[in-house]
Amino acid sequence: MFGILRPCARHSCPSVHEAWRAHLCGLCLTLRDRHGHLARMATNYDGLILSVLTEAQSRVHSGARSGAGPRAGTGPNRRSAGPCALRGFRPAQVLPSDDAGARLAAVVSLALAAGKIRDHASDGDGIAARRVAGVPMRATAAAWASAARRGAESIGFDTAVLTEVSARQALLEASPGHALLDVTEPTETAVAAAFAHTATLAGRPGNAESLREAGRFFGRIAHLIDAVEDLAEDRARGAYNPLDATGTSPAEARRVCEDALHGLRLAVRDLDLEERHLVEALLCGETRRAVDRAFGTRAHGAACAARRAPAGDTSPAPSDTPPGGSPRGPGNRPGLGLTAAAGVAVFLTCGLYRPPWSTERNAPWHERCFCDQCDCCDCCDCCSSCSDGSSGDGGSGDGGCGDGCCCGDGCCCDCGS
Repeated sequence: MFGILRPCARHSCPSVHEAWRAHLCGLCLTLRDRHGHLARMATNYDGLILSVLTEAQSRVHSGARSGAGPRAGTGPNRRSAGPCALRGFRPAQVLPSDDAGARLAAVVSLALAAGKIRDHASDGDGIAARRVAGVPMRATAAAWASAARRGAESIGFDTAVLTEVSARQALLEASPGHALLDVTEPTETAVAAAFAHTATLAGRPGNAESLREAGRFFGRIAHLIDAVEDLAEDRARGAYNPLDATGTSPAEARRVCEDALHGLRLAVRDLDLEERHLVEALLCGETRRAVDRAFGTRAHGAACAARRAPAGDTSPAPSDTPPGGSPRGPGNRPGLGLTAAAGVAVFLTCGLYRPPWSTERNAPWHERCFCDQCDCCDCCDCCSSCSDGSSGDGGSGDGGCGDGCCCGDGCCCDCGS
């Protein structure tokens, strides 16, 4: 799984996290049901926003706010899914695989995953670029691209705008002298087209332009976050990075992200939605957190850590050791084969299995599972996506959209602008 929108139960209202999980699991199972088990590897955290937007515009939620309808996450367009390791072997109510929004999210996820593999192959990067070992990956990319095209035709979406991104991006990277927004434009255009198509699927043509605008801003933010996170590695390998190629500093990239966040909030506010809370929680609150993660804004996390620490405790804060990291010294490390086998087991169980030398082995399952990990804490405000405060550094507070909201599970916000 990949993407920048990763809400967790610690800072989300229970119903919001439940609804998000319904869309995430629904996307995964839609990929399985329509494109085979291997396609589940293309599950994209950001792709599920398409099913969220489609459902939020659907009139199935018309009574949800008043209490006449079902609670978010357990609405009528749900089906029961059996226990899954990625949910701690719990059943769940998920979006059905015949839902138009889930199908759009699936084809976009497949097309993006296929494009990413092709990019690695053309850049000579990783296994995909190897002449023999990379054949299965390149064949998988071709199969996924074909499946995405067929699936998109059935819902009236043209995947050409997605498949052309790689070619247009390659041309931009090959010719110097472009501005930063020129480099992000192909991604912005592709995301804008996908966002706008949700209005077609939901029968809300009046939302198309606002969704297109929201998609452009979200695509810009996602592209810049990816560039910032890869900056050190790209410099070490001498690979292309949009920031270095355009002479943009991380501080300037942060400013561009802040402007895009503001535009995204305004575009979301203009949407005519039946149910706003999950959309705002993802596109406003979680996008803000993603920017803060990428640019190293950890002030809130540090305050939370200090708040949880017992009085007089001067022990250092936990390090950012990746999941499954070993606390042992170099002399006590297991052999390469055992380490590789353990890594595969951790990956296949989404972090639920941890080897004996892992610092996370005895942690609760929800802390081990990659789906539930985040860098926030219990004192985070689950309704921060409802606010529209401003921060002292020129940012926009929690990144809320300014509308009051009520989840129906005891978490209500009356914090409109």
